[in-house]
Parts: sequence; C-alpha cells; structure tokens
Amino acid sequence: MEDRRRVLAVTAAVLLTFTAGVAAQAQAQYPERPIRLVVGFPAGGASDVAARAVAEKMSLRLKQPIVVENKPGAASNIASDTVAKAPADGYTVLFGTISLAINGSLYKKLNYDPSRDLAPVSQLSSAPFLLVVNPASPFKSVADLIKAGKNNDKSNPVYYASAGNGSGAHLFTELLASRADLDLTHVPYRGAAPAMADVLGGQVPLTFDNIITTLPLVQAGKLRALAVSSKQRSAAAPNIPTLDEEGVSGYDATSWFGLFVPVGTPAPIVAALNQAASDAVRTPEVSATLRGVGAEPVGSSARDFQTFFKSEVAKWADVIHRAKVEVN
Repeated sequence: MEDRRRVLAVTAAVLLTFTAGVAAQAQAQYPERPIRLVVGFPAGGASDVAARAVAEKMSLRLKQPIVVENKPGAASNIASDTVAKAPADGYTVLFGTISLAINGSLYKKLNYDPSRDLAPVSQLSSAPFLLVVNPASPFKSVADLIKAGKNNDKSNPVYYASAGNGSGAHLFTELLASRADLDLTHVPYRGAAPAMADVLGGQVPLTFDNIITTLPLVQAGKLRALAVSSKQRSAAAPNIPTLDEEGVSGYDATSWFGLFVPVGTPAPIVAALNQAASDAVRTPEVSATLRGVGAEPVGSSARDFQTFFKSEVAKWADVIHRAKVEVN
C-alpha cells in the first residue's frame, strides 16, 4: 500500500512538472496564431478607428495577425462579456473604453464583473471633454455657472444636455455638480447629436462633449468653451483652462481607451501584449490616429493601468450612487 502511494505521488509530481513545462513553453512561444481584438462599438466610429490602428502596429511586433471584431450593443457590455468568458490564453483581447469603468455600477444586471473578470493590460489613450455653452447664454465663465448653480431658482432651473442617462456628458456634469455643490437639471437626449443640436440652438444652455467634435464649433464661434475636464490643459486647446483652475478643486475626468484580457491570463502573455501596445501607441501613425479622434497617446504599464482602472471604477460608482443613475 505504501509503495502504491509512493508511485502515485511520484507520478503526480512528474505530471505537474510536465504540465508546467508545457505551459511555460506555450507562453514563451506566444503568440502562435492570430489574436482577436473585440471592440464594443460599430465599425467606423472613434473606438473602431483607434483599435484598428493599434492592432496593425501590435501585429507587426507580435508577428501574428490581430483581427478586429466589432460586437456593438448595450454600451459595450456584449463585447466585454464575450472577452470576460473567453479562455485566459491571450488570444482574445478587449479594446475597452471608459464605459467599462462605469457599467458595473450603472447596470444592475450584468453577466460579468468588469473588475473581477477582466485584467488591464495597458491604457492606450486619454481624451478630455469640453464644458461648453451656447454663446447667448449668461454663462461667460465657470464662476458664472457655479454662481447660478448654487442659487438655482426652481422656477428657472439651470439645464444641461446629455446623450442620455449614464452617458459621458451626464456623468461628467454630475461629477461637476457634486464637486462644486451645484443644483443642475438634466435633460437627456437619445444621442450626442440631438443634445448638441439643442445646445447650438439655445434650447439648453450647456453640455460636456468630446474635445475633437466640440473644438471646431468653439473655434467657429458657435459655442463658448468654459473649461476642459482633464487635470491638465489639453495640447489641442492650450488656451482653455481646466475646471480645477477655474475653482472646481480636484476635478479630473477623461474618456480613455485601453486593452483588457480575461483574468487569469499568464503574466508573460500580459507583458508581451503590454509591450506591443506601448510600442504601437508611440509610433507616429498611431499617435496621429489617436489625436485625430481627440485622444492623447498614453501606453501605460499594466500595473499603472490597474491602479487607474480601480480609481475610475470607484469614482464613477460614487457619481452614479449620488445622482441615483440606473440603466436596466
């Protein structure tokens, strides 16, 4: 009996060593086949354009094709769920956005947990929003808006437009209201285009929107920019102050792109993807593409992106809780 146990123990040890050796060899040879990059938004949009530019350069470094697969719907939850449930082998990667940090708190019923099921690989970019108003509005500065928001007359409320509940414009404004202790009234639209149309038409005085789509309207005199949402001024509009500079202490909110893999993906594979992604965003071609959609290249380490992602999840969870925002 003792001899049998000894044989079983030795056999188990040999199998364990063999399995570990095979796994290590597979990781060392990664990637051996094409990689799938899943994008949660339709082809042709900013996320898709950026993803394809990054994928092209990453594939050159990894020496394998990276196939972009669009799975739009449910604010990118379909794509995120697909990657969260994929094998943790580095062959299915998510092109994530700020939505991933928001959706866990915004949606009460998800089939995956963004924080527990997905592991950050690299933050690719960061893009500020602009706080803009109709030029005919009484708000000439952030100070004017703060004054009106603190002394809000219920018979004449301060309205702001957004692309809908849980949209960037909605949550960025709610963060502003929370940080500056303002009373603002939300007017949700079915998309950014109709929201911006009513701000341009003067039906609603203000909104937040992506800098790349909004800055040309500011430069044409159709909108007045009050501030950028990022902690630092934007290279695209260096003359526009930050909200922090304008008296909203600590305000910092940006839209971003980043890569994620299923939790449990081996560290050497994460490191290989991180290096390829970091190199890609630093190329002139990808940097130009990112700036073309209003984003500044980042290319962070996996550890730094993990820290940033955790802070994003916590920040937007607090905003969503305070504003009582919910999407079923």
